[in-house]
Amino acid sequence: MEIAQASPSPVSLPMLGQGRLVERGATPATDAVSASWLDGRIIFDQRRWRCSEAELNWVAPAHLIVATCHGGTRRTKVTAGGAQPHEGADRPGMVSIVPAGTPRHGIYEGADLVYAALWIDPEFAFPGSGSLLQGGARTNAQDPLLPAVLASLRADLAAGFSHDALYVEHLAALCLSRASLLEAAPTPTAHAKLSPMTLRRVEEHIDAHLGGEITLGTLATVAGMGADSFARRFKATTGLAPYAFVLERRMQRAEAELARSNLPIANLAARLGFASQSHFAAAFRRRRGTTPQAYRAAFS
Repeated sequence: MEIAQASPSPVSLPMLGQGRLVERGATPATDAVSASWLDGRIIFDQRRWRCSEAELNWVAPAHLIVATCHGGTRRTKVTAGGAQPHEGADRPGMVSIVPAGTPRHGIYEGADLVYAALWIDPEFAFPGSGSLLQGGARTNAQDPLLPAVLASLRADLAAGFSHDALYVEHLAALCLSRASLLEAAPTPTAHAKLSPMTLRRVEEHIDAHLGGEITLGTLATVAGMGADSFARRFKATTGLAPYAFVLERRMQRAEAELARSNLPIANLAARLGFASQSHFAAAFRRRRGTTPQAYRAAFS
């Protein structure tokens, strides 16, 4: 296996297979929970990935089912096998399926997410294996079941509960059967984008008012256009809806404050425009996969 990186950032992800992964602005993966069964023929891995840019060229000897649990990307463009390229931001609940031996090329921008991955040896005669291969790769399909199944496995492992191989074989069969039914999410229709100058004005307004109420109408006024047109253009430019972008900016400000100051969590929540400490803690955990207290403790 070859892993390449763009200096000075470390390659942050463990990968099964062969290829090339180049990352820029990466931080080491955290919150890892991993396990394998049957001499590595079934492997589970969940962790947080943060990277400003990454390019992947990869092929794995096992079927891969990977779900975005929290967070996302600003932009993802993936071509797998002979399928048409898929372009669209990763979001929680999205699932990608890559049959064994399928070459995959991906470009990722603004990645800050928690993913859960399940690699399954194709030599196992699981129900669903054949139809998975026939359906080809699917990128960013939307499904409520697979992320929940992987999350339950992760929770069991994190709690120290080790499942036996028979249980995991049944779970893998369920995942393959479910994956064979999924359709890839359609690539979003392209919309006109905001000019760099307009985007900069909007970002400056957001950063200056993170502690107060920020409305779609106000942002549209700053951009000098109607609310509907602004919302479409803003998402086409950033990959995020305005509300999600504001929330992400608040999360970034929170991370900086938690890392460098001892400001009480309740005060920080109020400073960032959250209704309460519990509201802030829930939003932070959902977007970052950990609590504000735990995040701060990591910098102590």
